[in-house]
Amino acid sequence: MRFAAIDIGSNAIRLLIEEVHLSDGKYHIEKVSLTRVPVRLGQDVFTTGKLSKQRIQQLVKTMKAFWYLMDVHDIEFYRACATSAMREAKNKRAVIKKVLEESNIEIELLSGDEEANLIFSNYFAQNLNVKNSYLYIDVGGGSTELTLIKNGKRIKSKSFELGTVRMLANATDKKVWEQARKWIQSSVSAQDHITAIGTGGNINSVFKILGKKPNQTISFTEIKNQYEALLSISMDLRITKLKMKPDRADVIIPACDIYIRLMTYAGIQQMIVPKIGLADGIILELFENWQLEQTKD
Repeated sequence: MRFAAIDIGSNAIRLLIEEVHLSDGKYHIEKVSLTRVPVRLGQDVFTTGKLSKQRIQQLVKTMKAFWYLMDVHDIEFYRACATSAMREAKNKRAVIKKVLEESNIEIELLSGDEEANLIFSNYFAQNLNVKNSYLYIDVGGGSTELTLIKNGKRIKSKSFELGTVRMLANATDKKVWEQARKWIQSSVSAQDHITAIGTGGNINSVFKILGKKPNQTISFTEIKNQYEALLSISMDLRITKLKMKPDRADVIIPACDIYIRLMTYAGIQQMIVPKIGLADGIILELFENWQLEQTKD
């Protein structure tokens, strides 16, 4: 059984296809394919407040392609969700209508809380020690979702308008940093011994650059040192020497900045990087809803 999730972010649009295998009441989810298209919606929205005709056309073409890919892969259930850039676009309703008419795909606008909930759902699939405390940090192009976890339970979540594309557009309100600091410092204490769970393409890239292996952690010092190293070289060198995609080579700088600041606020020294995100959460929810329907029949 195959499920698909379309994550319409501020920096890129992704189509994740996964297959669920069921056996003796247990399930295993395996990735089939991941297609990422660098349609930077946030570049328009965070500077002009709406999506341009050119960007809308890029979005429509991408969604058409995703529709055919899902057809080829015999997808039974899918969900297309848009986050920060789309929900802030003044012309979002017209864009959503156009996409539906031309690609057959209906886009859902996720609130910051809904986004945080879907990202958090991945926590239970990571086999982490439930006795430990974690701060889930998911950095996107338009927003950052934070979730505090203690004793295997979510204590609280919050979405902040801190994103990589938003920062590149100089559209970040300084007050938001202060809000994030106050939220974190009112939620955690030194006695909590918090470990970060970092998700997003940028922290995955840092993890890869450092040559880390699965299940290894990345330290605050390593992230900070890599941030300084990236700052010291040009974007062209990040692309040619570090083999980064152009739309990753610029946003990785503000992403590191966000991780460093938030970890500093919380006094965090270690981070786990599980390489999961919103799309994985969408598919997990689709599967769980399917299971519920089966029990009703």
